[in-house]
Amino acid sequence: MTEKGKASFLTIQTTRRKALATVASVIAIGSVTSGLALAQTPANKFPTKTVTLVVPYSAGGGTDVVGRLIAQRLSDLWGQSVVVDNRTGANGAIGSNFVARSPADGHTLLLVVGSHAVNPVLMKNLPYDTDKAFTPITNIASSPSVLVVQANGPYKTLPDVLAAARKEQLGVGYSEGQTRLTGEMIKQAGKLQTVGVPYKGGAPMIVDIIGGHLPMGVTSVVSALPHVRSGALRVLGVADTKRMALFPDAMTFKEAGLDGVESLNWYGLFGPAGVSAAIVEQINQDLKKVAADPAVMKQIESQGANMIVTPPNEFRGFLASELKKWMLVAKRSGITAE
Repeated sequence: MTEKGKASFLTIQTTRRKALATVASVIAIGSVTSGLALAQTPANKFPTKTVTLVVPYSAGGGTDVVGRLIAQRLSDLWGQSVVVDNRTGANGAIGSNFVARSPADGHTLLLVVGSHAVNPVLMKNLPYDTDKAFTPITNIASSPSVLVVQANGPYKTLPDVLAAARKEQLGVGYSEGQTRLTGEMIKQAGKLQTVGVPYKGGAPMIVDIIGGHLPMGVTSVVSALPHVRSGALRVLGVADTKRMALFPDAMTFKEAGLDGVESLNWYGLFGPAGVSAAIVEQINQDLKKVAADPAVMKQIESQGANMIVTPPNEFRGFLASELKKWMLVAKRSGITAE
């Protein structure tokens, strides 16, 4: 090789080494930048995929309506789909058991009503421990149970029906565990001669009350409301500490001299046991943002409920008091789990 050729070869080699060094530097810088980006991504970012909201009751019911409203708003807030999954059966126990056995990463949630705290009182073979199998997140909303009668029937006020039930045996309808125990609570507080009459749903019970075949029944606000508005049903008693704007003429049981009659139909959100405190707190805070939307509040109120979104610890304490209350009512009535 000539001297000129050698010089040319050395120049090419030097240029190649510089190019490789530049590429290596770029790769190294890219790796560092990527590492920093990963380091800056929160390890507990939630949610990272689709969230399943299990509603263990039939589609179209009050809980399903609330669940779909919340799911849509959280989907918008999180940028991840929140899908409602109706897993019905055994008064909510089938869907609840599915959630109890799901990964505790917050991506499977459970929306239940007050019967969740009643089930362990009335059901002997629940496939989970209600107290230990779930992580309480929040009480989203609540409304009181109500005592209803035929609008054109003989009872116009709560004292009317209570006075009659002290003189003679009257049937009081119920459709599930909480309405059953609420009827027993009213009986105990008022020293009444009522007899519980079971139904397989609130709708057939209300049909019998409107038809004059049943004197009264305990039900939810959402079940009673359309029939009150149509003029077929009358709400006489509200199982809460204050009257409702929806039924201004309906007395609280306390006003009628019955202390301790409080039965709230609440919408509670849970995860499986073991969901981290950080995820629980995020979901709770995000639901507060959802609740601040007047349109959401209006829709919840149309279901006869008030949006509250309680802190996790407060909700946990409420659940303990609910279980204690219903266990005492069942014990006094001689009701045992079946």
